[in-house]
Amino acid sequence: MTLIFATNNENKVKEFRSLLGDECKIITLLEAGIDIDIPEPHDTLEANAREKSVTIHRMTAQNCFAEDTGLEIAALNGAPGVLSARYAGEQKLAADNIAKVLEEMATVADRSAQFRTVISLILDGKEYQFEGISKGQISTELKGGKGFGYDPIFIPEGATRSFAEMDLTEKNQYSHRARAFKEFVAFLKTIPV
Repeated sequence: MTLIFATNNENKVKEFRSLLGDECKIITLLEAGIDIDIPEPHDTLEANAREKSVTIHRMTAQNCFAEDTGLEIAALNGAPGVLSARYAGEQKLAADNIAKVLEEMATVADRSAQFRTVISLILDGKEYQFEGISKGQISTELKGGKGFGYDPIFIPEGATRSFAEMDLTEKNQYSHRARAFKEFVAFLKTIPV
């Protein structure tokens, strides 16, 4: 099975490919010859993931999937949430987003947070959704140089290091994206080839 992954984020592609193995082939938007930045206008991760997968399905009539991920911080009433990529502005700079979170949490004792990923799969014209959650804490400073996005300030439950201090194999043991993807792959295995 071949699926188009409706993203321009190479880091996400790398993570998904590391999880997939030989289950199916992922084609990126670039590899499919699609050069668009799909808007995320909705106020839920579910709706934004659906927007991306439906857009690509409409353009290609191919089986495809998309995902949307948000960092949800308890003390910030779930922010940055759906605005995670552009929390500090439309320039979507991870360093600015992290700086804003750390500034807003400078005097906050409750540092509990979670990453949540929603995958929207369109298979033979029908949509299916899968969710993965990684609970953890926001650190008081940046830790590590790997990963992307908020990884340097997120320490998952059961770990003592941030996502940015882990290699991909270790990160996948805790990752919200990996958990959603496991559900996604388990579902794909039930589909007759």
